[in-house]
Amino acid sequence: MSSAKKTDPRQWWLLGTAGAASVLWLLVTAGLLWLTLEPAARQTVWGVLGERAVLVLLTWSAGMGAIAWGLKRWFDHWVTPSVQLAEEAQVLLRTDVVRELKPKGNVETRVLADLFNQLVGQREALRTEMDARVREAAQGIEQERGRLAALMSELTQSVVVCNLDGRILLYNNRARMQFRALSQAPGVAGGAELIGLGRSIYGVFDPKLVEHALDNIRQRMARGAAQPSAQFVTSTPSGQLLRVQMAPVRAPAEAGEAETLTGFVMMLDNITRDFEAESAKDQALHTLTERSRATLASMQAALDMLDYPDLEAAMRERFLSVIRDETASLSQRIGDLEKGSAESLKTRWPLEDMLGEDFVSAALRRIEAVTTLPASAVDVDGSLWLKIESFSLMQALAYLTGRLSDEFEVRFVQLRLQPAAGAEGKCWLDLIWSGQAMSTETVMTWEMDPMTVGGESLRLTVRDVVERHNGAFWFERERQRHQAFFRFLLPLARPQEAPSAQAPAAGDSRPEYYDFDLFKTTEQTRSMDERRLADLAYTVFDTETTGLNPSQGDEIIQIGATRIVNNKLLRQECFEQLVNPRRLIPPASIPIHGISPEMVMGKPTIDQVLPAFHAFARDTVLVAHNAAFDMRFMQLKEQQSGVSFDHPVLDTLLLSALVHPNQDSHRLEAIAERFNIKVVGRHTAMGDAIVTAEVFLRLIPLLAEKGIHTLGQAREAAQKTYYARIKY
Repeated sequence: MSSAKKTDPRQWWLLGTAGAASVLWLLVTAGLLWLTLEPAARQTVWGVLGERAVLVLLTWSAGMGAIAWGLKRWFDHWVTPSVQLAEEAQVLLRTDVVRELKPKGNVETRVLADLFNQLVGQREALRTEMDARVREAAQGIEQERGRLAALMSELTQSVVVCNLDGRILLYNNRARMQFRALSQAPGVAGGAELIGLGRSIYGVFDPKLVEHALDNIRQRMARGAAQPSAQFVTSTPSGQLLRVQMAPVRAPAEAGEAETLTGFVMMLDNITRDFEAESAKDQALHTLTERSRATLASMQAALDMLDYPDLEAAMRERFLSVIRDETASLSQRIGDLEKGSAESLKTRWPLEDMLGEDFVSAALRRIEAVTTLPASAVDVDGSLWLKIESFSLMQALAYLTGRLSDEFEVRFVQLRLQPAAGAEGKCWLDLIWSGQAMSTETVMTWEMDPMTVGGESLRLTVRDVVERHNGAFWFERERQRHQAFFRFLLPLARPQEAPSAQAPAAGDSRPEYYDFDLFKTTEQTRSMDERRLADLAYTVFDTETTGLNPSQGDEIIQIGATRIVNNKLLRQECFEQLVNPRRLIPPASIPIHGISPEMVMGKPTIDQVLPAFHAFARDTVLVAHNAAFDMRFMQLKEQQSGVSFDHPVLDTLLLSALVHPNQDSHRLEAIAERFNIKVVGRHTAMGDAIVTAEVFLRLIPLLAEKGIHTLGQAREAAQKTYYARIKY
């Protein structure tokens, strides 16, 4: 927001002093003159001045106006630039900001600014040299941290590390994906509200269950167990069934002392499908056993009757019919069980994202290893990402190649991968060969027969594989090239699902997934107002709206938020969601935020988004720039959404005015420029939230310089600023 800075109160004090001094001087001068005059002269003077008192007052007022103007110019040239320079120099001193101070004001102030810039340059040169030496000395440690980060990132099992208060200290990418799948609102911001550094694991698990497991671990540690652990199975609020294995995190023990428990590791497996499959298997086995017992009893009774030599022919035929019927029934039940087993196998196949070029290379190696036929790639689109179960698909290709070799004496094959014409989100995978024609009946037979690959018979068919991928399979000939091919229609991974499209650089992403300093937690029993600003977790957010008047029907159309934990901005723990406002977005506002009506069509409404955002911000302090504006929009929707935002709130606008009261502007862009923060994505909810978070991190040490260390102190001081009077 834009607003002119208020006048320095010292100017009013000086102007008042000048006015009082001038009045006193006039009174003293008039009194001295009055004492030197005779009574008649006094009467004459009083008569002359009394008629011109208004002129004297106007002359005095004009003189005071000239003095005020002169004071203002003097302050602007001599005082204000030096005060602003002091505030900006404090930023350079107390934060890691590196920027050149702009010379302004009088010559002396300009010289000081130049000296400050030279000192900052020298400091940064020394800091760079020291950082280089520290990096060189800590190279081994960084390698170990990198190995740990790589290991945690690539593990296929979900791993979460917590402190004894249940706060998450570390998690890997697999855990983040699994927790989002457990969300009760996965369609809102990707279900990002459950996991994050500093969040409580008790949002997913019952605290009593976790505490019971910890008690078991403590008892085993006390008995001297080498690898104390505990395991339990629990259901989540979203109805998922999880198997959890817990292991202790122990602090190094001094000689002769027992190890102390500082936290715990949780390894999670979602066994919902396994449990359902096992239940179905048990039910099928029970049904087969019970029904087969009756069938076998009937068959045994019929066989016993057939042993009689004098049995009539009609009765003998009747008992034989019973045996035939019961045998057919038993065979049918066994066939149904086998079919169900195959279906269970198919549903357990996980579809994964895989670069098409990588799959083709792996499939060629598999074909050559199984069939010994030469195989090569042709016309492979290297930009395609597939969503497939790669092993079963490679088995199908190897099976088809093997039959081509055995029955049609094909001597080589090729694989081709191209986008499917006229089918968005699909691609064609072709198995090409040269040879004699093939009938449709043969193709259907190959498609329906159980596959045999490398001498191993499978219960699956090519059609099973195709159906699992929700695709298609057919045979075509290219007469001009004298070639034929089997064509698979397969799904493509969505662009946002492709790992290369969104996976950040390793050096930037992995450190944001863990923070071992969080083992040093503060007492959870202290109220938030009494806790230090550096110890709190924050949700920094921003909203984009249809207009500026929440009380007159304007609505939120986007919410963007990120988190700060342990004084670190966690860029990947974000909440970003477009909102359907159920009203027209004014055309004049679209160029500002870039959100068109088409973009919000079909998106969740505010009553769906706010509960998810409320869960995302659980146990944190809300931070925003000009927070009164955003909070007013959310407060008006509390009844509709069923959630109340009673979180503590800090406003970077008020905090900036608190630490830099003499600056010309406290707009977000102006503050970012003072802190040398690069503004990206301005007027988007997520972009503004990121900038606000970086501003807030730089304000914390400046608040400490003013003796403001706790949340309560910050809120109290901010409410005393000029900008706290702004209401919406």
